[in-house]
Amino acid sequence: MPAWIADGICAQTDPEEFFPDKGGSTTAAKQVCFACTVRRDCLNYALANNEPAGVWGGLSHRERQRLTARTATPLRGAA
Repeated sequence: MPAWIADGICAQTDPEEFFPDKGGSTTAAKQVCFACTVRRDCLNYALANNEPAGVWGGLSHRERQRLTARTATPLRGAA
C-alpha cells in the first residue's frame, strides 16, 4: 500500500462515498478529494493502475478514462 494513502482525507471518510452505486452521486467524494493534500498522488496511482471503479484524486472512473484518452491522442499534424 502506498505511504500517501494514510495521509489522505478519505482515510477518515466512509469508503462508500468513493464507490457509489451505479448512477449514484460522486459529489461528496469529490469535495473531500479537492481538499486533500495527496490528491495528485491518488489520481496518479489510479491512472497508473487503471483503477476500474470509484473516485480517485477527484475523478470518477469515466472521467479518468476521458483524461487518459485525451492525453493518449496524438496531435494532428505531428510527425
